[in-house]
Amino acid sequence: MRVTGETYTAARAALLASPPPERARHEQQRIVARWFDDGGRLRAIPARRKVRVAVLLEILRRFTPGEVLTEAEIGVRLREVHPDVAFLRRELVGCGYLSRSGGTYRVSTEAPARTATERRELPVWERVWLPEFLAGWASR
Repeated sequence: MRVTGETYTAARAALLASPPPERARHEQQRIVARWFDDGGRLRAIPARRKVRVAVLLEILRRFTPGEVLTEAEIGVRLREVHPDVAFLRRELVGCGYLSRSGGTYRVSTEAPARTATERRELPVWERVWLPEFLAGWASR
């Protein structure tokens, strides 16, 4: 604050807007530990959007970017996580992690564009982890 001349409120807001990756990783691990059992099954679907998206990011690890799957194949993978396959599938599509076309689903190869409001409502882990996940796929 001495260097930039920012007020405490402005400096705090800037720090919260772009937290270090380690803090985002810690928050994601905390959420995963709370919502998933030791077998990798989801205990319940979170009601809060930010937590639900953090859970969806963990589920997304079970897929490969660019992969094309039928609804049945998506169902098999999601059923390993939670019995409400349709809800999870809709949420993955709604978040832009999957796209649907002609009865098949494609795992995104690009991070979805987010509005400022969405960026505030979604976990920071998405901005940290998702580009790395997609870049790892692209470099293969």
